[in-house]
Amino acid sequence: MQLIDTHVHLNFDTFEPDLLAVRSRWQEAGVVHLVHSCVQPSEFTQIQAIAQRFSEISVAVGLHPLDAEKWHQQMAEEIKSLALSEPKVVAIGETGLDFYKADNHEQQLMVFESHLSIAAELNLPVIIHCRQAAIQVKEVLQKWRDIKGDVIRGVMHCWGGTPEETQWFLDLGFYISFSGTVTFKNATKIQESAAMVSAERLLVETDCPFLSPVPKRGEKRSEPAYVRYVAEKIANLRGETLEAIASQTTQNACALFGLTV
Repeated sequence: MQLIDTHVHLNFDTFEPDLLAVRSRWQEAGVVHLVHSCVQPSEFTQIQAIAQRFSEISVAVGLHPLDAEKWHQQMAEEIKSLALSEPKVVAIGETGLDFYKADNHEQQLMVFESHLSIAAELNLPVIIHCRQAAIQVKEVLQKWRDIKGDVIRGVMHCWGGTPEETQWFLDLGFYISFSGTVTFKNATKIQESAAMVSAERLLVETDCPFLSPVPKRGEKRSEPAYVRYVAEKIANLRGETLEAIASQTTQNACALFGLTV
């Protein structure tokens, strides 16, 4: 059985003491590939070093919406240059909108659209962070499709939306990725969304070190090996086997990010 964790942050300090042991555990759990997301371009050198150390890691580059105030005129060129210079870059991001923790809506929208421009130019998918901003993200993506004519590919990562919102992004051609939140007891809307996503658009992730899934909920640090618990919960919700979900989500991740496993 093979699994792909499509969203990790292994460069965070919490992994520094025992990253080799963490890797051993993800290998034992059947995780054959990981996509390392990027919070800001300044950390890309760290991410790049981890990807060079571990052959099964691909990377993204971008600026998180909660860091949108750090955007400057040259950053678009910086992101583009990093993406072009590193063969392991498979996506732009994470980008998107977060109206839960920040109210600089206009700044976030400008930065988000700048990322979409880069992704369209480089023909790379985008990794989208969306929190309490589903309507606005949908409007931006629809504008790009309907007005600008650019087909933006990508994934709604760590998805926490309702089934109705989920369908919006499926209709726009996006993949939907579920994290440890799908295992939480009261996450009924997320679980309903996981049950209804079309099989060919389903992805799994940990978003580690955040959001440890049940039965590791009490642990402060999540890790890639735990993506198995996410896949197990989705299999249960959909009435499928773990092996079937692992196979489908691995195939989907390879299709979206151009991976070979």
